[in-house]
Amino acid sequence: MIQSEYPPSEYSEQSIAERYDVIVIGGGPAGATVGALLADQGHSVLILERGTIPRFHVGESLIPETYWPLKRLGLLEQLKASAFPKKFSVQFVSDGWKESAPFYFDEHDPHESSQTWQVERADFDKMLLDNAIAKGAKLRSRSHVLDVLTENEQVVGVKVKLANSSGQQTDVREIRSRVVCDASGGSAFLSTRMKLKQSDPLLRKGTIWTYFRGAQRDAGKDEGATLIMQTEGKRSWFWYIPLRDDIVSIGCTGDMPYMFPKGSTPEETYHRELERCPALQKRLANATRCMDFFTTKDYSYRSKQAAGDGWVLVGDAYGFIDPVYSSGVLLALKGGEFVADAVHEALEANDLSSAMLGAWKATYDAGVENFRRLVYAFYTPDFHFGEFLRVHPEYKSNLVDVLTGAVFKPGVSEMFDVMGDIRPETVEPSLPEATGS
Repeated sequence: MIQSEYPPSEYSEQSIAERYDVIVIGGGPAGATVGALLADQGHSVLILERGTIPRFHVGESLIPETYWPLKRLGLLEQLKASAFPKKFSVQFVSDGWKESAPFYFDEHDPHESSQTWQVERADFDKMLLDNAIAKGAKLRSRSHVLDVLTENEQVVGVKVKLANSSGQQTDVREIRSRVVCDASGGSAFLSTRMKLKQSDPLLRKGTIWTYFRGAQRDAGKDEGATLIMQTEGKRSWFWYIPLRDDIVSIGCTGDMPYMFPKGSTPEETYHRELERCPALQKRLANATRCMDFFTTKDYSYRSKQAAGDGWVLVGDAYGFIDPVYSSGVLLALKGGEFVADAVHEALEANDLSSAMLGAWKATYDAGVENFRRLVYAFYTPDFHFGEFLRVHPEYKSNLVDVLTGAVFKPGVSEMFDVMGDIRPETVEPSLPEATGS
């Protein structure tokens, strides 16, 4: 059952030492991955999570390439044994009603990694955090990091306000560390404070989402499929993500002024766009909304810098693109791997410089850019994936690689060199309709 609020847990009562090798700000997938991998290598790690655990979060759909970091974390068997719906495919709906054939991941790669999951983030994120604790990391929830500590322009710890399980402030502490890893998510704690955060001027989007019970699902292998559904006129699109207990997460994304016009509520905008998506109306004919409406605005950004002396960014704290291809959790997990490996090497070498802590940046950025350029193509009105593949069928494999998250694979970017400089100017997106055939 989806909940937006959860009761406090024992994590808000964990005792804290005065010093650690690494302090991780944030307990989402990126922070939990960094914490688990570094603790597993023998480093002392403290994860500071501002909220309660479990915690409500959007971003429920995993793409196939998450298999590999989850395998490294040792979580595949837990996921296989879970009740999370299995996801074998994605399906696209263009112009409100034209449904493509499902795109099955295993037709591209028959490996078991082509089956993934639709997860409730509260339970999934807690699974990741419990794994970090099992490997030796310490975790404290209800911890509000106020500032970083610096000496000679190097970050050497944090100043944090702690609260107990009742939400009452206990004290303000200064905790030292050799490295501070910012995994604070969309709040982007360090890059915001250091004025490094830059919005993407080509992706000024906003999203309104909620949850329904009793929505229509397809049968068999398609029951857990993610649907990407354009509205008529291509002014917005809906995600449709089946979850446990007959719940479906359904969000609508479009240009900021279009999604949040003056004088209109999020609920009114949501229903306005639902009227322009007959395929979704059909699936919701016998469904009941079971949660409030939530909104996220202008969420596409990146930091100008990935690391400095004694500090490093990871996951959404470093940047976020767009929800359309469900890349967020993958990039959090992969970014967590990159950062954990760099921090381990820096600690072992006793070199906590920007160069050592940010050694992963070029490789990671190249992979992220593959996602970004695919998103740009999605929102470019005069670009159509089907037309592109009819002219360049040799790049279908490249397109599929990016859709499944294999963005760090050598040669994937060659497709974008042929596409040219695609720059979305309006909200009218195109869909990769040919991938379903």
